[in-house]
Amino acid sequence: MIPINEFSAWITFQLSSIFIVGVPLSILIWSIKKRNKAIEKLLITYWKVSILFFISLILFIGDVDFSLLILIISTSLMTICVWLWTDINRELKGYKLTNALVTTTKTWRWTLTFISISFLVNSVQNFSCFNSISSSECLRWSQPSENLSQIINQLFNFLFGANFTEPIAKFIGLFALLIYMLGLFQWLIIKLPRSGRNSGFSNYVEY
Repeated sequence: MIPINEFSAWITFQLSSIFIVGVPLSILIWSIKKRNKAIEKLLITYWKVSILFFISLILFIGDVDFSLLILIISTSLMTICVWLWTDINRELKGYKLTNALVTTTKTWRWTLTFISISFLVNSVQNFSCFNSISSSECLRWSQPSENLSQIINQLFNFLFGANFTEPIAKFIGLFALLIYMLGLFQWLIIKLPRSGRNSGFSNYVEY
């Protein structure tokens, strides 16, 4: 059972690198080129929310116990944010399947939802990892962040002449998490009650 779980976690992280980073970046550039304000607004909002996913990876590098919990929260928030907006959903429904940009966006939303559910299912199988990521059965969750750690370490060494150590990663991750949570609470308390589920994409200035 363990090898199956490890493979499942590995393939989920591989899919995430494509559909959490590569595909949405391509769709954003595509939407700007096509001047589709609804999809552009959707992707800009997505990238703001997805910062928490990258914060969770930094927390993994810093060996913070609740890293997995932040990862699951981040994927859940990303999924919610791509389905939340009533005006964007209404706009996308008005397009035919022959519109490649819109069809790709809709397919990506469903794929992102599947990835989010996969992360949740895999994490529930190792529920103890929510409180302690350092145990041996939780190593499969930390391993995918090792490649990111190497890239950041090289960049950190080039810019500052020092290694990106675990304590530094922990400090940066926790500080970024604090700033993110403050911004999220501000949006929930101030902006959401005012605008509701209306994204306001129609207020975008034409290029």
